[in-house]
Amino acid sequence: MGTLTAEMKKLIDEQKLGFVATVCDDGTPNLSPKGTMLVLDDDHIIFGEIRSPNTVHNLERRPHMEINFVDPFARKGFRFKGAAIYMAAGTPEFESLHGRFEQWGDLAKTIRGIVKLKVEQALPLSSPAYDIGATEAELRRHWREYLLGLQAELESA
Repeated sequence: MGTLTAEMKKLIDEQKLGFVATVCDDGTPNLSPKGTMLVLDDDHIIFGEIRSPNTVHNLERRPHMEINFVDPFARKGFRFKGAAIYMAAGTPEFESLHGRFEQWGDLAKTIRGIVKLKVEQALPLSSPAYDIGATEAELRRHWREYLLGLQAELESA
């Protein structure tokens, strides 16, 4: 049995946007959102590298990576840690995986490489609001209303 559960795979598939952390040369973190996330199998997550020179640079020197996915309405998610590899366009590894990104249409043509994370640790994330008794239904309702309010403000501006 793999590391990624059905619940984890569902969240990645629904959210698509993951926040990727790598380690810079000076030891500081590099955090970058990536919007082309896919589950490869029970132990791997992949994303298409389009404009991520710092992420690629960091991974080529230190393969340690973490990806966080959060449902913004439920304020729940998962964090995945492990070692990652970068597969540049034109390599056999890239060519064997690139077709999985067809759902992004023309954007898939801009993918310069693919990053593959071997998930070695998977942990849940949740809002501290759950610690004080909030329910998922309450949080979903609150954040839905909040975001709809922001949208209304933007549309009226």
